[in-house]
Amino acid sequence: MVVGIDNGATKNNATVLDGSGRFLVGRMYEVPSRVNEGPTAAIEAMAQTMDLVLHDAAIGRSQVVAVGLDTPGRASANGVISSRGATNFAQPEWWGYDVRAGLEARIGLPVVYNNDGNAAALYAHHVHFGADAARHASVSAIVGTGLGGGVIEGGVAIRGAAGQAGEVGHIHLQTEGLLADGQPMPTCACGNSADVESIASLTGIVRNLLPYWLTRHPDHPLAAMPIGQAASEVRAYGVKGDEMALAVFAQQAMALGRLFTIAANFTDPSAYFVGGGVVEAAPHFRDWFLDQVRVHTALREEQAAVAVFALVPDLDMAGARGSALAALASVAP
Repeated sequence: MVVGIDNGATKNNATVLDGSGRFLVGRMYEVPSRVNEGPTAAIEAMAQTMDLVLHDAAIGRSQVVAVGLDTPGRASANGVISSRGATNFAQPEWWGYDVRAGLEARIGLPVVYNNDGNAAALYAHHVHFGADAARHASVSAIVGTGLGGGVIEGGVAIRGAAGQAGEVGHIHLQTEGLLADGQPMPTCACGNSADVESIASLTGIVRNLLPYWLTRHPDHPLAAMPIGQAASEVRAYGVKGDEMALAVFAQQAMALGRLFTIAANFTDPSAYFVGGGVVEAAPHFRDWFLDQVRVHTALREEQAAVAVFALVPDLDMAGARGSALAALASVAP
């Protein structure tokens, strides 16, 4: 047996996977992550999450041979948090902290680390391709507070020398034809301008997209709300076919299409996956959004004939399940 733990800003989730590749847990196990209390409390919360899911699955810890862990934020390929910190690891005691080794020491089991984007991308890849996963490549973009993602080659997440592979959110985009007339150049919290995250993320909506589109639609109901609240509600308007909201999401879809166009020329993947809040929207809206991404992905004729576009499945559980898959691969003969 292996366990997968998905660590987040506010909660942890976990799952159990057996040696045949069968998940023994079919629901979320949400435990406060306690990351704001520092490493000691957070590591303890991860261990408690593992114990909870093992108890409910009626699995003894002695049956577990490895644990997969994913976290958000910038970290090395082996789970050392950036020396400059990260959004979810803001306290100085996190800077340069080896979260993988910390959990390994606490539970006494081998721990395999991935960032959360890689874990979700790995799960999407394996669900889609199944037994053929090792013969395919894919690229995932996951729209959340930021823009996460992952590159899978041969069924394995590409992490890179410093763990930064698959950080698709900070790839620069050409803005000609992407921005509307008079629309300011979008900026990202990382310091870049016109990267994917500055457009295709909730932060991008708050910082860049919605402030501009509300100037074009000053009488819109969202104009009377604080910008953060308006950003959280714009998707509901998009689902209802609201003109301004659809303009916001059309720009996000175009940005993702341009990202996938870049990926097509680097990795030529078999599949392009989109995840995030859009996956949780009404089917007609998420289908429209995915179609817009496809339309704005410029593929050669040969690529278009074989590539598929799909949504990341089971998004709430994708991180934990992808982490478990990575752990299982680490102990497979």
